[in-house]
Amino acid sequence: MTPTSTGSLSPVDGDIVVPEASDSFVTTSYIKGIAERALSYLHAGYPVHLAGPSGTGKTTLAYHLAALWGQPVTLIHGNDEFEVSDLIGTNDAGYRRSKVVDNYIHSVLRTEEEMRQVWVDDRLTTACRNGDTLIYDEFNRSRPEANNVLLSVLSEGILNLPGLRTAGEGYLDVADSFRAIFTSNPEEYAGTHKTQDALLDRMITIRLNPPDRNTELAIIKSKSGLDERESAHIVDIVRELRGNGENKSQPTLRAGIAIAKVLANGCGKARAGDQLFHHICYDVLSMETAKVRHDGHSVYHELVDGVISKVCPPKSPGRGKLRSAPKPKPEDLAEAGAAMQAKQPGALGAAPLAAGESKR
Repeated sequence: MTPTSTGSLSPVDGDIVVPEASDSFVTTSYIKGIAERALSYLHAGYPVHLAGPSGTGKTTLAYHLAALWGQPVTLIHGNDEFEVSDLIGTNDAGYRRSKVVDNYIHSVLRTEEEMRQVWVDDRLTTACRNGDTLIYDEFNRSRPEANNVLLSVLSEGILNLPGLRTAGEGYLDVADSFRAIFTSNPEEYAGTHKTQDALLDRMITIRLNPPDRNTELAIIKSKSGLDERESAHIVDIVRELRGNGENKSQPTLRAGIAIAKVLANGCGKARAGDQLFHHICYDVLSMETAKVRHDGHSVYHELVDGVISKVCPPKSPGRGKLRSAPKPKPEDLAEAGAAMQAKQPGALGAAPLAAGESKR
């Protein structure tokens, strides 16, 4: 669980960014294994598709891969309103005006005006032309008809530019160094579209699930600055709720980071019975309207309370403190006094010496 370079992105020119290394990125054997597979696919010339539910680190991992790859990055976020022109570019109306002065008749001033179409590249065209790394985040939020332009890019290495056909430049050869990294949420998520099979067939999909406990603990500890013991309690609470069949919200790693950051600012302790901590968990972990029983109690709150008590039981009240001895019974005092007298040499009622025994 040591930090390594990550994919934080630094803007350079418009939508072109350059990946930068960061010591805040946490890598474990789980993350390292995924990154090695993804890089092997990129080296072979295939686009990588990171698919999985929200909170599994798809976008962060895409940035990390781009940083490891080392090429400038063009970033696109999926959008339902995208058309093909939003990806490849369009013809804009250009306007040109000039003045011409007659050298022989100085009083003559001639003005010329010209309107013409000017092609303007958009982000996909820029990435294909320059050989950048394209990160298309949540690409299935864009409509399939807009993403169809990617088919020839990913298979034949040709970008179709219909707006330039009149100029004899209707196609663009994609640069050899061009690579693409896609991320997507499940199709049942709001705002997503079903991806065409032809596009999925042109990329290699790595399906991400919530990471293992060690990875989750390392990330939460690194992101929040909270100590390992407190971070471990939060990780176990989130994982317990995630695996509970009664909980439909399925809290993610992002929720665990949020709780840890709040506690790192001195707001409560990850302990059962700490009311502030309980309420922080209610607020952060609940992603849907909690059911309320007829007596006014929240079913979800009771579920969270039960998990907290199971994972991090309250600190014993007497731990670390001197405990007062229990009050003795009268008969115990009498018996103890008799025993003490019997052990005192020369005292009344002292036991006689046995034959042959001498005082020492």
